[in-house]
Amino acid sequence: MSSALTIGQVAASSGVSTYTLRYYEQAGLLRAVGRSGAGHRLYSPADLDWLQFVMRLKTTGMPIAGMQAFAALRAQGEASVGARREMLVAHRDAVLARIAELQANLAAISDKIDHYEAIERGDQRDDVQ
Repeated sequence: MSSALTIGQVAASSGVSTYTLRYYEQAGLLRAVGRSGAGHRLYSPADLDWLQFVMRLKTTGMPIAGMQAFAALRAQGEASVGARREMLVAHRDAVLARIAELQANLAAISDKIDHYEAIERGDQRDDVQ
């Protein structure tokens, strides 16, 4: 397992603290990782790929409970592919809805910036009381 990384190396390369990595393992988000002869955690490339996916789920707003449910389905293997796909479709739809909401809010902010720039140019008056 020459490509295996220690918990410190994973923390440094991923930006996830060693505490969080241990928590994710205890919470069932990460499968039990391999251990060295001295009992130190050794993360495989597959562990790192999964961690990256878990971090994407977290970044896109999936709650810990949802990530745990997804990880539990993953542990069931191929029999749970349909359920995992359905979970990801629902999460994707929620993310897309949030993006649309953010885009609408960003458009309103941009409109207000345009309004203030027009006032500064003298093209408009500020009619706000």
